[in-house]
Amino acid sequence: MARGAGESLEGFEGFDYAAKMVAVRIAGDIVLSPNPGAALRRWREYFEVRQSEIARIMGVFTSVISDYEKGRRVPGARFIKRFVAALIEVDRRRDWKKIRHLAPLVGTVPGAIVDMAEFAKPVTASIVSGALEGVMLGYRDPERLVYGYTVIDSIKAILNLSGLQFTVLFGLNPQRAMVFTGSQYGRSPMVAVRTSPIKPAVVVVQIRGGKVDPLAEELAKRDAIPLIAVDESVDVVERLRGLARRVEDEVIRQSSPPSALE
Repeated sequence: MARGAGESLEGFEGFDYAAKMVAVRIAGDIVLSPNPGAALRRWREYFEVRQSEIARIMGVFTSVISDYEKGRRVPGARFIKRFVAALIEVDRRRDWKKIRHLAPLVGTVPGAIVDMAEFAKPVTASIVSGALEGVMLGYRDPERLVYGYTVIDSIKAILNLSGLQFTVLFGLNPQRAMVFTGSQYGRSPMVAVRTSPIKPAVVVVQIRGGKVDPLAEELAKRDAIPLIAVDESVDVVERLRGLARRVEDEVIRQSSPPSALE
């Protein structure tokens, strides 16, 4: 996600999930600060970013940044969002130097969570499986309700997340699809789920080798969790985002009042 000089940032799209969560915390700190200008300066200096550098990324004059930091202007929500996004963008270019230290404070590590979202209304396990062109194995419960999803880099999560941090993967509702990418046979994700005190509604494993380990299927049966195997060629993030959009559109259509002609 390269950005040229002068290209403004409107939000946190395209950033790693951990970076997004850190960005939200920073933005909240600035908004709630009794002196927002001082908070802007504190975070800029923490990220070791010059006023001219952040101004260039935001597409504004350096004097604008100075005015906000000195309290001559009061930052609004849109400015704060762009300011924080610019800080995160600089850190991305520096290989997440600061985010690596801040991410544990929000319960995760950079790269472990690829994507996370809640559905506008619950969908069934069979709908999730169909969206991913997956095959349900082990414990079959096609009508199991799924309220959201978390896409996880299997290797980074297993190597870097503690048991407490693992619970962050469940988001706002534990009844979700836990989607593990980069799994060779699906065994490690199911072992991780097996040891977790919180169980997801569905586990999805994106298989490299094309065959799910029988132990993974057995663990799914014992925990009564539908296990969905998906081919490695499937773009699970794009498919799940598309499903989330369709669900949201359906909710909007159902909640819209009928027209005068109906």
